[in-house]
Amino acid sequence: MIRHIVSFEILALALAGAALAAPDGATIYADLCASCHAESRLGGTGPALIPETIGKLKPEKLAATIADGRAMTQMPGFADRLSPEDIAAVAAHVTAPLRSTPVWSEAEIAATRRMDADYRPAVAPVFKADPMNITLVVETGDHHISVLDGDSFAVLDRFATPYAVHGGPKFSPDGRFVFVMSRDGWVEKYDIWSLQEVGRVRAGLNSRNIAMSPDGKYLAVANYLPSSLTILNTADLTVARVMPVDGADGTPSRVSAVYQAPDRNSFVLALKDVPEIWEVTTDPDGGPFPEGFVHSYEAGMAEALVTQKGLFARRRIQVSAPLDDFFFDSGYHNLIGANRQGETGVVVNLDVGREIASLPLPGMPHLGSGISWTRDGHSVMAVPHLNEGRISIIDMKDWQLVKTIETSGPGFFLRSHEGTPYFWADVFTGPHKGEMHIIDKQSLEIVRVLKPEPGKTVAHTEFTRDGRHALVSIWEDDGAVIVFDTATLQEVKRLPMRKPSGKYNVWNKITFEDGTSH
Repeated sequence: MIRHIVSFEILALALAGAALAAPDGATIYADLCASCHAESRLGGTGPALIPETIGKLKPEKLAATIADGRAMTQMPGFADRLSPEDIAAVAAHVTAPLRSTPVWSEAEIAATRRMDADYRPAVAPVFKADPMNITLVVETGDHHISVLDGDSFAVLDRFATPYAVHGGPKFSPDGRFVFVMSRDGWVEKYDIWSLQEVGRVRAGLNSRNIAMSPDGKYLAVANYLPSSLTILNTADLTVARVMPVDGADGTPSRVSAVYQAPDRNSFVLALKDVPEIWEVTTDPDGGPFPEGFVHSYEAGMAEALVTQKGLFARRRIQVSAPLDDFFFDSGYHNLIGANRQGETGVVVNLDVGREIASLPLPGMPHLGSGISWTRDGHSVMAVPHLNEGRISIIDMKDWQLVKTIETSGPGFFLRSHEGTPYFWADVFTGPHKGEMHIIDKQSLEIVRVLKPEPGKTVAHTEFTRDGRHALVSIWEDDGAVIVFDTATLQEVKRLPMRKPSGKYNVWNKITFEDGTSH
């Protein structure tokens, strides 16, 4: 009997030792990762962590991301808390298939749609402020948006949003309605005139951003999960179309982003996993597509090359490598794209459907935050770099590098306005984070460096309709929006906010002001 008891004790110790030797990836995930990526691993503040979304990530890259985090995102590094064995266990857990593959088709989307029974559309704005000078402030600290009067900076309303808003809100062409998307695919419609939510629907499970059609009838939602583009009717948030996204060879692809191309009456898609750009027309007559480039899409039917054109017809443009991030010239003839892992960018002419130039853009360029203006009779664009303290200035006629502006650290956002001679460039990370560079658009020289809140993240500038004031975020939970006079560069007012991130002025957005992102 004593011998059996000893054996059981030895077995228990062996099992305990085995448990210590083999970290539990699921437990570590629940403790450290689920608050951002969800218990289901389908995404929340952070993206979905399942094979369908990270399957192409090399094991060593995944381990490095867990250990070191991701620059310019909310993803922290865990090397100080996790051993290499722990990191390997977490990596194994997030790359393991789910018990069942999530399905999110038109029926599932429609089942989530809910319109606010208390909503009453106003015949005129319920406030006295200029409706074209309203600025929305996304407060990610507690998932709200504040509606600001762009003249007095009074808060007209503060409404709850879906959890973890991601990507910029999009306004209807008349500026009355705004649409907001969360990382887990919820789309909310809000009436600025009435200061009321209209309704919401879940268009995807893990989504990237949204885009508005030029006529305001359709809203496109770019999805990582499932690999699809969801197109909603803006009037009532019903589904107009769900388009599965895959390459010409049948490889499914996540949609990195979708953009409105107003001059072309189309949506343009960045595809994460295949070397293609998609253009989807919102013009019933087929938009700008040349004959032979159009593909039709019908649910349940194979796609085929056709010559007729129609609403939501799709065009593929082959590129040399997948492009994560886009910028467009003013006429939407040319698309400037970059791969976050590469050292160059490419220029794709959308009229002829091919690459026409390459650009030297090392250091992870953030094209989605690029701006453009006229200098010496030429259109130029400016692009920040997420891994380097520099800004690239590029001539948009010959696609040559005009100048590299050295800054005190990597920045995330550039902003300007036709009413100011300067553009504003933040420093988002590093020892100089919180500095704001004011740069002359003609001389390309830094004229001043603002330090409004040393030691804190100060980022993302937006201008009022007339450009007389610039709004800058203290990107902290106990943060604020700082209002600057753009002529004197002096602080005018400070509005307490809960981690204010993006700010979006109605007029600048619906007129596609060159100094703001589109």
